[in-house]
Amino acid sequence: MLLASALIALSCLATHARACGLETACPLPGSDRSYHVRAPDNWDGKTPLPVLLHFHGWGRQGKLIMNHSRIAGATRPAGVLLVAPNGEGRTWKIWQANSPDVDFADAVLAHVATRFPLDQKRLFVSGYSYGSVMAWRYACARGAKINTVLAISGSFRERDKPCTAPVNMIHVHGTSDGVMAYPYGEAGTEESAVDLWLNRNGCADKADARENWQAVEILPFERHVWNRCSTGKRVVLDVHRRGHFIPRFWIARQLRDLL
Repeated sequence: MLLASALIALSCLATHARACGLETACPLPGSDRSYHVRAPDNWDGKTPLPVLLHFHGWGRQGKLIMNHSRIAGATRPAGVLLVAPNGEGRTWKIWQANSPDVDFADAVLAHVATRFPLDQKRLFVSGYSYGSVMAWRYACARGAKINTVLAISGSFRERDKPCTAPVNMIHVHGTSDGVMAYPYGEAGTEESAVDLWLNRNGCADKADARENWQAVEILPFERHVWNRCSTGKRVVLDVHRRGHFIPRFWIARQLRDLL
């Protein structure tokens, strides 16, 4: 009887582990925290997967990310595993250099790796708003393991704070952002928005190239590109003239280029 009960319990746990991810959060063992995960379309169940670790915005949770057309809608056709941790109290501890959310994100990735085969060389880290600041924070602490950061409408100014390693950074921000204001430099320069990574990556003050592009007609971007940084890492800054949102098709464009 006890054996039968134990087998039923194990079966239920296994079923829950398979089912969690979209609507149901996946519990992180040894913790009271959780995350969500979504495999890409048409995955064969065995090929190692690139990962997009995405930090949600303030007041949100990972569940929203799983069906977000501009996030999951980008990862699913690109063959990328989408991982969305749940911030404690629906937010992130972003303003402290030793944020415990860095270790939490590490633990989430480690647990995901027990459930899915991961392409460890293609870890992309993303975030929106407060989540974008968290992506910067995570990159500052764990840059050596990250392929590229895709940051949207959120950053911090810690130009003199050391980061563990240089990292490829692609950042997008609107100059009319009324939630997390565009971080102009002291001289009103747009490039100052990514000063921390220009310094860490050994890039020049001015971009090596500029170009204009757009995914939709109503939202043109001015792209600043630093390709000749001394560390071999790259910085890209996309600037638009609107407010605080995830630009349509922006993540999809970056993943397509990176993959």
